[in-house]
Amino acid sequence: MAAFMSLSEAIAANVRDGDTVAMEGFTHLIPYAAGHEVIRQKRQDLTLIRMTPDILYDQLIGMGQVKKLVFSWAGNPGVGSLHRMRDAVERGWPRKLEIEEHSHAAMANAFEAGAANLPFAVFRGYRGVDLPKVNPRIRSVTCPYTGEVLATVPAVRPDVTLIHAQRADREGNVLIEGIVGVQKEAVLAAKRSVVTVEEIVDDFGPRSTNAAILPAWTVSAVVKVPGGAHPSYAQGYYKRDNAFYIAWDAIARERETFLKWMEENVLAKGPEDFADYARRFAIAAE
Repeated sequence: MAAFMSLSEAIAANVRDGDTVAMEGFTHLIPYAAGHEVIRQKRQDLTLIRMTPDILYDQLIGMGQVKKLVFSWAGNPGVGSLHRMRDAVERGWPRKLEIEEHSHAAMANAFEAGAANLPFAVFRGYRGVDLPKVNPRIRSVTCPYTGEVLATVPAVRPDVTLIHAQRADREGNVLIEGIVGVQKEAVLAAKRSVVTVEEIVDDFGPRSTNAAILPAWTVSAVVKVPGGAHPSYAQGYYKRDNAFYIAWDAIARERETFLKWMEENVLAKGPEDFADYARRFAIAAE
């Protein structure tokens, strides 16, 4: 059953050197606070998995904590490249980064296969494209019933998944609303999971039709971290900090400015600072 912990306790108990780690959240509910605690605790030799790695993974890569990245798109959304990722891939700074690239469809199916405890995912895809030529883990299988040749990829089975969500109840059940992405599958596929939430409530109350509830038995640790998705957004709580995504391009472009920013804004701060972001970008009550 889910245990209620502080963020430092939850990361210390669930994220280990050499782990395969998924930090999921599609457009919103990206687990920045949890990722920053991984940085502060200096976890090393991580394999990171994410459909759309953006600024958070740029930070982890730039701090030298990542040996491999499994993904289907990477960039600073709406702005441009991830400069720390490019520096690692092109120049090996601060360490060489191995990459394994897939399509969105492949990643989504791989997470679902992992959640179902299957060894691989099978789907229609990768027809007429060159990605299988550079990724030997993309293979094919012939359907024994129709003879159709289908694409396959290994199931995603993280050691630990980190996500952010809107609410948890006092039993440890977790509510995700809005764009749910593959957060549910990422948690179900993992051996361990840490979920940061905006608030802990007695009852979830009314919810949108686009919502998912993770039962407490699927979650290892629940942590209350208001604002924990900033600079991404949490539907119903606060808006996306678009100015930060723009500012990151200049911050991350050079190694010195990046390291200085990380020292001042991640290493020297704690999860409680995210509450200030939540208040600053709070959605006005109607």
